[in-house]
Amino acid sequence: MANEEKRLYKIGEVCRMADVQPYVLRYWETEFRALAPNKSGGGQRMYSRAEIDVILRIKQLLYSEGFTIAGAKKKLEEGEVAQPAAAPAPAKKLTEVKRELNAILRMLND
Repeated sequence: MANEEKRLYKIGEVCRMADVQPYVLRYWETEFRALAPNKSGGGQRMYSRAEIDVILRIKQLLYSEGFTIAGAKKKLEEGEVAQPAAAPAPAKKLTEVKRELNAILRMLND
């Protein structure tokens, strides 16, 4: 588990987890101070688990709860990001679905 917390994810992986396009993440980086991914030597954005949780919370605020960028920004700055009730679950669910799909693929290939 500690290894999972330290792992860094490339922008493509994060986009699949959050179901958003890369340009959306890059835009959110300009709007939300909580999003400041490190960059690899080659300039690739690398996101931590905590940043992914923030991304999922931003998406929830904007798309599900109907906040504007300014409203979501204010909500996050108030410390709201510390309690993303639904944020970790989608990533875990996505991992579970991916594992199940891989199992189905293996069965089909046999």
